[in-house]
Amino acid sequence: MSFLSYGPVGALRNVTFAFIVLVGTMLTVATAGPLTIVALGDSLTAGYGLPPEQGFVPQMKAWLATHGAEVAIANAGVSGDTTAGGVGRLDWTLASGGDAMILNLGGNDLLRGIDPGAAQGNLDTILAAARAKRLPVLLVGLKSSGNYGPDYKAAFDAIYPALAAKYQVLLFPDYFAPLKKDSADPAALTQYLQPDGIHPNAQGVAMIVAEMGPIVLDLLKQVPVK
Repeated sequence: MSFLSYGPVGALRNVTFAFIVLVGTMLTVATAGPLTIVALGDSLTAGYGLPPEQGFVPQMKAWLATHGAEVAIANAGVSGDTTAGGVGRLDWTLASGGDAMILNLGGNDLLRGIDPGAAQGNLDTILAAARAKRLPVLLVGLKSSGNYGPDYKAAFDAIYPALAAKYQVLLFPDYFAPLKKDSADPAALTQYLQPDGIHPNAQGVAMIVAEMGPIVLDLLKQVPVK
């Protein structure tokens, strides 16, 4: 049956119908909020040592906005957290909702020399939970410095590529790679790090965000249509 009718009554009916459609569309646009990314991580996500506006989350949000993606990013970064800590707070982190996840954990496992197998198992648990909720994920990897020997380094470095392949998620192989690409000299990194020699300063975060941002845009494209 057609919604179109003719004559004065039909014309009025058509105008009324068009008005209802227009209002419905406006309400949908007005009530549909931006997509939300849950950034689950440690101090690198939390913005340790930086003014609030210079941390990873606000800088990423600003970068995305300048590239046409108005999104909300929930800062679920907890300084000092390990992969086990991420598992421990996973349920309530995801309970508030979200459309996608940036997962950046493992740095504190590395600093503490935690068994790479345990770290991998914890990250596997988080990725499985994200899959169950249909959350596309960007997995952010790290590279071991080799302080614990070549076997540890090989095992740790293999964690992120293996999990990305298993769960078919996006991978940013090394959080610190953007700070290294202009020089192979470790000393050159200091200009992009805070005095602790571990956490990036505001300039370092900006470089990381600039490299990771395009992949986050790809992440947003994977969000299921609701």
